[in-house]
Amino acid sequence: MYQQIMGQIKQKVMVGDWQTGFHLPSIREMASVTGVSVITVKRAYSELELEGVIVTQQGRGSFIAESETVRADLQLSELDEKLKQVVFSARQLGLSDDETKERMNQVLLNTTGNEQ
Repeated sequence: MYQQIMGQIKQKVMVGDWQTGFHLPSIREMASVTGVSVITVKRAYSELELEGVIVTQQGRGSFIAESETVRADLQLSELDEKLKQVVFSARQLGLSDDETKERMNQVLLNTTGNEQ
């Protein structure tokens, strides 16, 4: 569950719903809204702090990190995960790394930039 909470917070940052400096709900508020225990939310916030996504200030609460690159870093991290899935799928199909790169190059050449 804590990973789902982390994912939801990261998603809000990536799409721009929560900008740097945004004050997150308190741990108790988040627990109440999500229907999970305070311990679960605390773990999610702790992990996000370790990753540099949020900062916690004693007595003030937790905020989206004041970093120029936090949003871009999260987006690149998500892209890396998707690329890992592509590599895994290609290897399951028995493609060599060179064959995978060649197929990726073909996709790049045939992509106009409008696809999702």
